[in-house]
Amino acid sequence: MESVISDSVLLAFEILLLSCFYLQFGTALDTVTPSESIKDPEFLISQGGVFRLGFFSFANSTNRYVGILYNQIPVQTVVWVANRNKPPKDSSGILNISDDGNLVVLNGKAEILWSSNITNLVPNATTAHLLDSGNLVLSNGEDGASSLWKSFKDASNAFIETMKIGTDVQRGLKVELKSWKSIDDPSDGSFSFGFEPFNIPELVIRNNNKLYFRSGPWNGNIFIATIMKTVYIDGFHVVADNQRQVYYITHEYSRLKYYELDSQGKLVERTWDAGKGDWINMYFTSQTESCVYGQCGAFGMCDLTKQPICSCLKGFKPRNIEEWSRGNWSSGCFRTTPLQCQRDKNNGSEAGQGDVDGFLKLNMMKVPAFPDLSSINNGECKDQCLKNCSCVAYAYDAGIGCMFWSGDLIDMQKFSTRGVDLYIRLPSSELVIVITAAIVGIVTITIIILFLWCWMAKRRGRKQKHKQIELQLNKGNAMTKFSSNVGENSIGAKLQQLRLFNFEELATATCNFDHANKLGQGGFGPVYRGTLGDEKEIAVKRLSKASVQGLEEFMNEVEVISKLQHRNLVKLLGCCVEAEEKMLVYEYMPNKSLDAFVFDPIKQKVLDWRKRFNIIKGIS
Repeated sequence: MESVISDSVLLAFEILLLSCFYLQFGTALDTVTPSESIKDPEFLISQGGVFRLGFFSFANSTNRYVGILYNQIPVQTVVWVANRNKPPKDSSGILNISDDGNLVVLNGKAEILWSSNITNLVPNATTAHLLDSGNLVLSNGEDGASSLWKSFKDASNAFIETMKIGTDVQRGLKVELKSWKSIDDPSDGSFSFGFEPFNIPELVIRNNNKLYFRSGPWNGNIFIATIMKTVYIDGFHVVADNQRQVYYITHEYSRLKYYELDSQGKLVERTWDAGKGDWINMYFTSQTESCVYGQCGAFGMCDLTKQPICSCLKGFKPRNIEEWSRGNWSSGCFRTTPLQCQRDKNNGSEAGQGDVDGFLKLNMMKVPAFPDLSSINNGECKDQCLKNCSCVAYAYDAGIGCMFWSGDLIDMQKFSTRGVDLYIRLPSSELVIVITAAIVGIVTITIIILFLWCWMAKRRGRKQKHKQIELQLNKGNAMTKFSSNVGENSIGAKLQQLRLFNFEELATATCNFDHANKLGQGGFGPVYRGTLGDEKEIAVKRLSKASVQGLEEFMNEVEVISKLQHRNLVKLLGCCVEAEEKMLVYEYMPNKSLDAFVFDPIKQKVLDWRKRFNIIKGIS
């Protein structure tokens, strides 16, 4: 009870002191009038006590600034600075209404350090009013009926509740955030954040007036390349009035959350955590989420999950190999094969049957900068692009419609969870290469997965029977017992179709495994060419005694290959298991394997694309 009374008495005492303070320095707690000035270290407080306006300094600095700060936050938090580039070094500064009606900051010598800089004002008729929204408003008279200037229109680095960041093209008005030079130096930094109408409105960050980050186009619900899943859920509201050319973004968060453009060009969400007694930061734009604008140059794609992060699109190559090898990708990429429509145009002819351009689909992409907009249906985007030879890419978003690009494609990024499908125009020859590579990759992966699945599924079931076979082989009479057991185990149906050779028969066929008949060396032993008594040519794979491949692995190979009988694959004719000898007998390939043609610089010319396609189709 005594504690409660003590707190109440202390609070009443503080209110009394504040009342005395404001009675001494002015009649209004939140207003600057022509007759009342704010002298360092005085300050105003908004009616609800949310914000204060006055002089302050940063730690380890004697510079004095006039600014707006959160009043109820124990950590000094500045959301707007007037004289950010001209701070006095002492406490002689004054904030008042000048003779011409402007709000100004003066030093001890009465020199103007900052001004609201409004023309044609009525002298001695203006007042400045600090609102609970954090907005400082200069208006005619104390009632504020006519607003002449607002701090929200002359933003610093903070985006607080009910502010509007945007542009009015027709009226030539623009409001953007401007970064500080450092965390304790509010002078003009390198970065700015604002709304750019372009052909489709986007949020952008500029570095020294050059594009640094794009949010992607606004589709009526989200910016299609930001981490915000939907701006309405996050408290944002966007107005994009194309007819009046007015575009702006605002938010309606609680008073303990705001956004800041920091000195590194990152847009930071700052939320007050009373438990920790500090601001919690979350980056909306950062180098871990977004690539720098144009980082990969023309026709280059950025992917932060890969190293290096930049790569050329399919059908394009680096314009400067040396620069790319050093990690400088700004020179971009060039098209290796001209578009068919360009070749036809240069030759003055029409495209032939099949000699047309197509499109390569890239999933979950940040679309390039500066698209042209069309309201046609999704199904017509492709045809519309093909009709225009200068069209090099298109994309579709339900909220935007068809987007088309001509010229260089700049600022593309590959995402893992968002983005839209982007279609890149390529000549048919390049598309065949891409499709062929994809088919080969898919087939290879499918075969590997099939082998692994078969091996894992049957390994346990075969293990015990393989042990039994091994015990029988070790007792002698291996060939006979192996032959009898083959018919009883789980793979007997397949193995019974194979011929079981004896060692003497294969030794005779290969001239006692003469080195002159050696075709090559495999992973587990040499391979020899041989001829059976019926003049049939064979290839004998002889497992080396030093090989780590045991009977189980040998049986796996026998089982798998025996099941893969196909005209496009080498045929397994039989096997030999005798004493310590384990051999596989294949049909002999006089023209060697396919890889001898694919990778030979001379022989590969024999395989034109039609033959290659038929081979790929057959393997598939």
